[in-house]
Amino acid sequence: MAAPTPDPSSNASQDWDNLAQATAFAFALHAAQRRKGTAIPYIAHLMSVAALVLEYGGDQEQAIAGLLHDTIEDVGADQEPVIAERFGPRVASIVRACTDADVFPKPPWRARKEAYLAHLEHASTDALLVSACDKLHNARAIVTDLRTHGTAMFGRFNGGQDGTTWYYTALSAAFNRLLPGPLATDLACAVHDMQRLADPVHAPSKT
Repeated sequence: MAAPTPDPSSNASQDWDNLAQATAFAFALHAAQRRKGTAIPYIAHLMSVAALVLEYGGDQEQAIAGLLHDTIEDVGADQEPVIAERFGPRVASIVRACTDADVFPKPPWRARKEAYLAHLEHASTDALLVSACDKLHNARAIVTDLRTHGTAMFGRFNGGQDGTTWYYTALSAAFNRLLPGPLATDLACAVHDMQRLADPVHAPSKT
Protein backbone atom coordinates (compact mmCIF):
# COMPACT_ATOMS: atom_id res chain seq x y z
CA MET A 1 0.00 0.00 0.00
CA ALA A 2 1.35 3.41 -0.92
CA ALA A 3 2.37 5.75 1.88
CA PRO A 4 -0.15 8.52 2.59
CA THR A 5 0.53 11.86 0.97
CA PRO A 6 1.68 14.41 3.56
CA ASP A 7 -0.76 17.23 4.22
CA PRO A 8 1.20 20.45 3.59
CA SER A 9 -1.28 22.40 5.71
CA SER A 10 -0.42 20.45 8.87
CA ASN A 11 3.02 22.03 9.35
CA ALA A 12 1.94 25.36 7.91
CA SER A 13 -0.71 25.74 10.60
CA GLN A 14 1.44 24.51 13.50
CA ASP A 15 2.31 27.02 16.20
CA TRP A 16 6.11 27.09 16.31
CA ASP A 17 6.38 29.69 19.08
CA ASN A 18 7.72 27.21 21.64
CA LEU A 19 10.44 26.05 19.26
CA ALA A 20 11.41 29.66 18.60
CA GLN A 21 11.59 30.33 22.34
CA ALA A 22 13.66 27.18 22.87
CA THR A 23 16.07 28.31 20.16
CA ALA A 24 16.59 31.63 21.94
CA PHE A 25 17.02 29.77 25.25
CA ALA A 26 19.61 27.43 23.73
CA PHE A 27 21.51 30.39 22.24
CA ALA A 28 21.60 32.09 25.64
CA LEU A 29 22.97 28.96 27.33
CA HIS A 30 25.48 27.82 24.70
CA ALA A 31 26.48 31.00 22.86
CA ALA A 32 30.08 30.96 24.11
CA GLN A 33 30.73 27.26 23.43
CA ARG A 34 32.51 25.77 20.43
CA ARG A 35 32.50 22.25 19.03
CA LYS A 36 35.35 20.28 20.57
CA GLY A 37 38.64 21.09 18.86
CA THR A 38 37.04 23.44 16.31
CA ALA A 39 35.91 27.02 15.86
CA ILE A 40 32.36 25.90 15.03
CA PRO A 41 29.76 27.44 17.37
CA TYR A 42 28.19 24.70 19.48
CA ILE A 43 24.74 26.02 18.71
CA ALA A 44 25.21 24.74 15.14
CA HIS A 45 25.16 21.18 16.50
CA LEU A 46 22.03 21.83 18.58
CA MET A 47 20.15 23.35 15.64
CA SER A 48 21.24 20.46 13.42
CA VAL A 49 19.96 17.90 15.91
CA ALA A 50 16.60 19.67 16.14
CA ALA A 51 16.40 19.77 12.33
CA LEU A 52 17.18 16.07 12.09
CA VAL A 53 14.46 15.30 14.65
CA LEU A 54 11.92 17.05 12.44
CA GLU A 55 13.29 15.44 9.27
CA TYR A 56 12.89 11.97 10.78
CA GLY A 57 9.29 12.58 11.79
CA GLY A 58 9.57 14.15 15.22
CA ASP A 59 7.21 16.75 16.60
CA GLN A 60 7.84 20.19 18.06
CA GLU A 61 8.47 18.97 21.62
CA GLN A 62 10.97 16.38 20.41
CA ALA A 63 12.71 19.07 18.34
CA ILE A 64 12.88 21.34 21.40
CA ALA A 65 14.47 18.46 23.31
CA GLY A 66 16.95 18.17 20.44
CA LEU A 67 17.90 21.80 20.93
CA LEU A 68 18.27 21.34 24.68
CA HIS A 69 19.61 17.79 24.83
CA ASP A 70 22.98 18.87 26.28
CA THR A 71 21.65 21.49 28.69
CA ILE A 72 21.69 19.37 31.86
CA GLU A 73 25.02 17.80 30.93
CA ASP A 74 26.83 20.99 29.94
CA VAL A 75 25.12 23.68 32.01
CA GLY A 76 23.92 21.85 35.11
CA ALA A 77 21.15 19.78 36.69
CA ASP A 78 19.54 22.96 37.99
CA GLN A 79 18.33 23.57 34.43
CA GLU A 80 16.03 20.52 34.47
CA PRO A 81 13.17 22.19 36.41
CA VAL A 82 13.63 25.31 34.28
CA ILE A 83 13.14 23.26 31.12
CA ALA A 84 10.11 21.53 32.63
CA GLU A 85 8.51 24.85 33.58
CA ARG A 86 9.22 26.57 30.27
CA PHE A 87 8.69 23.73 27.80
CA GLY A 88 6.84 21.00 29.70
CA PRO A 89 7.60 17.73 31.48
CA ARG A 90 7.87 15.70 28.27
CA VAL A 91 10.71 17.87 26.97
CA ALA A 92 12.46 17.77 30.34
CA SER A 93 12.13 13.98 30.45
CA ILE A 94 13.72 13.60 27.02
CA VAL A 95 16.58 15.93 27.90
CA ARG A 96 17.19 14.00 31.12
CA ALA A 97 17.22 10.73 29.16
CA CYS A 98 19.81 12.15 26.73
CA THR A 99 22.14 13.11 29.60
CA ASP A 100 25.08 10.84 30.36
CA ALA A 101 26.31 12.83 33.39
CA ASP A 102 25.01 15.72 35.49
CA VAL A 103 27.90 16.12 37.92
CA PHE A 104 31.20 17.96 37.64
CA PRO A 105 33.78 16.65 37.17
CA LYS A 106 32.21 13.94 35.03
CA PRO A 107 32.84 10.26 35.82
CA PRO A 108 35.46 8.41 33.74
CA TRP A 109 34.68 8.42 30.01
CA ARG A 110 34.38 4.67 29.39
CA ALA A 111 32.15 4.11 32.42
CA ARG A 112 29.84 6.94 31.30
CA LYS A 113 29.52 5.58 27.80
CA GLU A 114 28.87 2.02 28.97
CA ALA A 115 26.20 3.32 31.34
CA TYR A 116 24.60 5.35 28.54
CA LEU A 117 24.47 2.32 26.26
CA ALA A 118 22.82 0.29 29.03
CA HIS A 119 20.35 3.12 29.66
CA LEU A 120 19.26 3.15 26.01
CA GLU A 121 17.84 -0.36 26.44
CA HIS A 122 15.06 1.12 28.61
CA ALA A 123 14.72 4.58 27.07
CA SER A 124 11.46 5.90 25.63
CA THR A 125 10.90 6.20 21.90
CA ASP A 126 11.02 9.98 22.36
CA ALA A 127 14.48 9.78 23.90
CA LEU A 128 15.73 7.25 21.34
CA LEU A 129 14.74 9.54 18.47
CA VAL A 130 16.51 12.58 19.91
CA SER A 131 19.56 10.59 20.98
CA ALA A 132 19.90 8.91 17.59
CA CYS A 133 19.70 12.28 15.82
CA ASP A 134 22.39 13.63 18.15
CA LYS A 135 24.65 10.65 17.44
CA LEU A 136 23.98 10.84 13.69
CA HIS A 137 25.04 14.47 13.52
CA ASN A 138 28.13 13.74 15.62
CA ALA A 139 29.07 10.74 13.48
CA ARG A 140 28.72 12.71 10.27
CA ALA A 141 30.86 15.51 11.72
CA ILE A 142 33.55 12.98 12.67
CA VAL A 143 33.49 11.57 9.13
CA THR A 144 33.88 15.06 7.66
CA ASP A 145 36.82 15.78 9.96
CA LEU A 146 38.44 12.43 9.16
CA ARG A 147 38.32 13.28 5.47
CA THR A 148 39.84 16.70 6.15
CA HIS A 149 42.33 16.04 8.94
CA GLY A 150 42.84 12.27 9.06
CA THR A 151 42.97 10.22 12.23
CA ALA A 152 44.84 12.94 14.13
CA MET A 153 41.43 14.49 14.76
CA PHE A 154 40.65 11.71 17.27
CA GLY A 155 43.07 13.43 19.63
CA ARG A 156 40.36 15.91 20.55
CA PHE A 157 38.15 13.15 22.00
CA ASN A 158 38.50 11.65 25.47
CA GLY A 159 38.05 8.14 24.05
CA GLY A 160 40.68 8.56 21.36
CA GLN A 161 40.39 6.63 18.11
CA ASP A 162 39.70 3.20 19.57
CA GLY A 163 37.21 4.41 22.15
CA THR A 164 35.34 6.66 19.76
CA THR A 165 34.95 4.03 17.06
CA TRP A 166 33.95 1.43 19.70
CA TYR A 167 31.29 3.76 21.11
CA TYR A 168 29.71 4.69 17.80
CA THR A 169 29.73 1.09 16.63
CA ALA A 170 27.92 0.09 19.83
CA LEU A 171 25.46 2.98 19.49
CA SER A 172 24.67 2.01 15.91
CA ALA A 173 23.99 -1.59 16.92
CA ALA A 174 21.74 -0.43 19.77
CA PHE A 175 19.67 1.92 17.63
CA ASN A 176 19.35 -0.69 14.91
CA ARG A 177 17.67 -2.96 17.47
CA LEU A 178 15.73 -0.39 19.45
CA LEU A 179 14.66 2.09 16.75
CA PRO A 180 14.87 0.28 13.41
CA GLY A 181 14.20 2.39 10.35
CA PRO A 182 15.77 5.07 8.15
CA LEU A 183 17.40 6.94 11.04
CA ALA A 184 19.19 3.85 12.35
CA THR A 185 20.19 2.95 8.79
CA ASP A 186 21.66 6.41 8.18
CA LEU A 187 23.57 6.22 11.46
CA ALA A 188 24.94 2.82 10.46
CA CYS A 189 26.15 4.27 7.15
CA ALA A 190 27.89 7.15 8.92
CA VAL A 191 29.52 4.77 11.40
CA HIS A 192 30.71 2.52 8.58
CA ASP A 193 32.32 5.53 6.90
CA MET A 194 33.94 6.43 10.23
CA GLN A 195 35.36 2.90 10.60
CA ARG A 196 36.61 2.86 7.01
CA LEU A 197 38.36 6.21 7.29
CA ALA A 198 39.78 5.41 10.72
CA ASP A 199 41.11 2.00 9.71
CA PRO A 200 40.63 1.35 5.97
CA VAL A 201 42.34 -2.05 6.12
CA HIS A 202 40.17 -3.55 8.84
CA ALA A 203 36.85 -1.78 8.38
CA PRO A 204 33.95 -4.27 8.27
CA SER A 205 32.04 -4.78 5.04
CA LYS A 206 28.87 -2.75 4.64
CA THR A 207 25.79 -4.98 4.75
